[in-house]
Amino acid sequence: MPLYEFEGKAPRIDPSAWVAPSAELIGDVRIGANCYVGWGAILRGDNGSIIIGEGSAVEEGVIMHTSVGLVNQVGRQVTIGHGAMLHGAIIEDFAVVGMRATIGHYGQVGEWSIIGEMGLVANQQSVPAGMIAVGQPVKVIGPVQERHKKRWIESKKRYQGFCERNRKGLRLLPDK
Repeated sequence: MPLYEFEGKAPRIDPSAWVAPSAELIGDVRIGANCYVGWGAILRGDNGSIIIGEGSAVEEGVIMHTSVGLVNQVGRQVTIGHGAMLHGAIIEDFAVVGMRATIGHYGQVGEWSIIGEMGLVANQQSVPAGMIAVGQPVKVIGPVQERHKKRWIESKKRYQGFCERNRKGLRLLPDK
């Protein structure tokens, strides 16, 4: 995986995390324990910091960046879906950001909230804890139920399991 130091700041990855070889981490990027960072993800901590909390999954094709001095803060046990984009956002513990969703400057997603696929959390918009929000921009459509939490806990465990499975079972095949 390409890791780049930028102006004296280099990515820090917990040894229990797994980062795909095609992911790119630039500057002040901190990856917590048991995190999964998928193929083609780009985490660019050149203007500010990107912090990924323990047990979180940053799936394939995710892009994270921030404006000068801001932080992209992803809490513990968060799922950031395939192709999502975060720019100076705060994502609290156990939240789910759906595939291709966008979280703008100062956007906040509360603990246990779910942002639907293609959702847009606009600049300075906040989704309260425990809510499901969809649309562009997102609107709350109801509370997260226990069945949602159960489903997402199982999904988070699968991605955490990929860390060890990839270390043990992934191998690059020779060109033919």
